Amino acid sequence: MPRYDFRCRACGSTFEVSRPMSASDDPASCPDGHADTVKLLSTVSMTGGAAAPRASGGGGGGCCGGGCCS
Repeated sequence: MPRYDFRCRACGSTFEVSRPMSASDDPASCPDGHADTVKLLSTVSMTGGAAAPRASGGGGGGCCGGGCCS
């Protein structure tokens, strides 16, 4: 279940709420009971797994970078 970050405008605390994506825009009260909160933009964190393999082979910029131009 996705987690959404909120900040309370009344006390300034930041907190997370776990809820289904269908309820992502629903209001949330802060843990201290204040209702004046705003949803923050969150970054996506990807963990685990290997990085995609990179293509090998020089770094030139096409034909001219490879020395085949006359």
